[in-house]
Amino acid sequence: MPTITYVQPSGEETTLDVEQETTLMRAAVSNGVEGIVGECGGQAMCATCHVYVRPEFADALLGISDDEEEMLDCTTAERTDRSRLGCQITVGTAQDGITVDVPADQV
Repeated sequence: MPTITYVQPSGEETTLDVEQETTLMRAAVSNGVEGIVGECGGQAMCATCHVYVRPEFADALLGISDDEEEMLDCTTAERTDRSRLGCQITVGTAQDGITVDVPADQV
């Protein structure tokens, strides 16, 4: 099982073991990770699952789609070069151990 670590603005970490092909958003919402809302249910239509992917995991991810690119311009917290939507990142073997920082604000 792949693992995902979510780091809160306070530094508190939550590490989850997840099934293959689970999205960062779905794993967070299903396990009550604070700061990940997932208001649209994973349709890349709300940006309430915005996360900052740690640089060492950037190469393990697929590129940003046009829809995700557009929604990242609507995030409440500052968009950076590490910004991604958690609903668009599916975790598999290549992403095992991924660590993401949760923004201070989502809505």
